[in-house]
Amino acid sequence: MVGFDRRRFLGAVGAAGAVGLTGMLTGRAAASTERAGCVVYLGSYTTWGEPPGVGLQVATRGSGPALTLGATVPGVPDASWLAVSKDKLYSTNELVPDGQVTTLSAANPPKVLGSQPVGGAGTTHLSVHPSGKFVLTANYTDGTVSVLPIQSGGKAGPPTDVVKHTGGEREAHAHQVVTDPSGKWVVAVDLGTDSVYVYKLDLGTGKLKLNQQLKLPSGAGPRHLVFHPNGKYAYILGELRAEITVAAWDANAGKLTAGAVVPTVPSTAPVPQYPAEIAISRDGRFVYASNRGEDTIATFGVGAGGAEITRIGENATTGGAWPRHFTLDPSERWVYVANQRSNTVTWLPRDPATGLLGKPAGSLAVNHVAFVLFR
Repeated sequence: MVGFDRRRFLGAVGAAGAVGLTGMLTGRAAASTERAGCVVYLGSYTTWGEPPGVGLQVATRGSGPALTLGATVPGVPDASWLAVSKDKLYSTNELVPDGQVTTLSAANPPKVLGSQPVGGAGTTHLSVHPSGKFVLTANYTDGTVSVLPIQSGGKAGPPTDVVKHTGGEREAHAHQVVTDPSGKWVVAVDLGTDSVYVYKLDLGTGKLKLNQQLKLPSGAGPRHLVFHPNGKYAYILGELRAEITVAAWDANAGKLTAGAVVPTVPSTAPVPQYPAEIAISRDGRFVYASNRGEDTIATFGVGAGGAEITRIGENATTGGAWPRHFTLDPSERWVYVANQRSNTVTWLPRDPATGLLGKPAGSLAVNHVAFVLFR
């Protein structure tokens, strides 16, 4: 099942399950040591599932890994993806009709500064361009990518461009939009067209120009990608086939070349699986991918300068159901998981030397949680 109906189906099944019983380094601060008292933003769906989430909550972490809930921020519906830039926090409002981004102060607690329609529907992902001039959004329902200028006060303004994805066998469903490590190219992943689109962004006009459409095999369903820190490779996570495609990246030409394909689950794993998020360690030695289905995170060792990845160890259980998102904390010694169906955020220890994850060490109840962001 694909398209918007697929998302409604998965959300509905998730709600039933809950009643019967879930930049280039995945939105974390670039710190090397564990910090006590850091602020964590938690996004959740307000119109999916029972009980629904509240949109945006703030948690804090003490001297250990445990999170403690703090303020609930009103006026941020369906906060399924978050990004911080300078002193501002940006949130998608995914299921708001016609798609929307909310701008907030990046404080504790955040304050809503305004909301802006993006010109597309089903805004499922956003990122801030490294120039600091634009918020980029991927709009799942109508398969578009939007460019929103950041105004003088930091709020996202009316879109300067909305580009519709074409050239696929199925209906377009944009799922992610990021900027490559060189800062020269905007890269959008589309689950519906089985494609990754590379654009040139004109910083003066805010317009996108297509440079490449990398077509993956039919039915691959690419959802997200992450770049290696060396800027030479990207790892494309396929939601519909539970696999990662290793792609060489030419930053001068702005082109991807697909290479080896590696599964995210063992051949004995139950089907179906729906991988959701992918991340890479700061040192570029390990890649991680979450599997919705067996509810695990797979660990991959990176070799040959980024050209090869190999799944290592057993996939680590998240301690929850339907791991939609996860992030490495600033110390990279803990992984925090948003388990949408079990309504929990769980945390797993990580060994920086081996890259392997341990058993869940704790959990926090958050209804229909979708995203975890360390400030």
